[in-house]
Amino acid sequence: MSFLDKQDWTKESLLRYVGHMDQIAGIKLVEDGDGKGRGSRILQVWTGTGLCFHVLADRGLDISTCRYKGNSLAWNSSVGEVHPAHYEPRGLGWLRSFQGGLFVTCGLDQYGFPAVDGDEEVGLHGRASNLPARFVNYRTQWVDGAYELEISGETRQTRVHGENLALRRHISTQMGSNKIVIEDEVTNEGFAPHPHMILYHFNLGFPLLSEASELDVRAEQTIARDAQAETGIAEWQNLQPPTSGYREQVFRHVPAADGDGHVQVTLRNRALGLGLQITYDRNALPYLYQWKMMGEGTYVLGIEPGNCGTLGGRVQARAEDESGLVYLAPGESRRYKIGVEVVETS
Repeated sequence: MSFLDKQDWTKESLLRYVGHMDQIAGIKLVEDGDGKGRGSRILQVWTGTGLCFHVLADRGLDISTCRYKGNSLAWNSSVGEVHPAHYEPRGLGWLRSFQGGLFVTCGLDQYGFPAVDGDEEVGLHGRASNLPARFVNYRTQWVDGAYELEISGETRQTRVHGENLALRRHISTQMGSNKIVIEDEVTNEGFAPHPHMILYHFNLGFPLLSEASELDVRAEQTIARDAQAETGIAEWQNLQPPTSGYREQVFRHVPAADGDGHVQVTLRNRALGLGLQITYDRNALPYLYQWKMMGEGTYVLGIEPGNCGTLGGRVQARAEDESGLVYLAPGESRRYKIGVEVVETS
């Protein structure tokens, strides 16, 4: 329990105890000075409850490190944090700069397997997570008695004679809060319709993730991606310890929504006393992919809301009548809002 849980603090009462609000909650912009991450802008955020996370300004404003009271909530890959200059866009090259972390944005016009679409080669999971943001802004301020922490910026996926897609992102939390809110707007600023695929690739890891963890998803339908996933479909909710030779299993769920149209996915670890709850609008993101990877070192549970019904990439999405491929008309926008909250369990 943090001191913030013990009484209702007002601005006036709290400022009697501290010289600067960064003592309790704040945002700090730093720069990575070493290895493949050198030169990357990182926004460090802490809320005063024990929730701390890093927003990567040069990686699409994705969130990498995320901890609660010293416990990691996210899986970090062996790659570490990588500057986008090292991005390899062809084929499976995306994996060379896949740092993991709390979430990675896949899109904006491609996610899933690489393919050749007409005269264009599209790589695994698209370009979104390797685009540096501009107009990056962060601020902390008192609003109606709450101390708010906000980060915003814009990334743009564009080329001459091609697409012009803008992603405007706003990430917010508050002093005393265990919740992060991600709000996105994707706009086609070109003059022709263009495919739009987006997937929010949450990567949950140890110690939150272990064989003691419980995955809570209400699914109306669950489909295995391939023959390997078929072997584990009866146990898609069960989590194993790190297993030698484990091969990834991926499932596509059509999640059930509550009366307001919201989907809620929770990973709980009662032995640790922690859980992480992800909430979003099913109308905007109708499919939920689950990446179950119980391997040694690569020990991760991917929770991945997406707007298209295939992980086969945009070529396959276009070919499938069942789900189809989302297109944005010139000037059209789509909006997405996801809440991520740490919950203490018993």
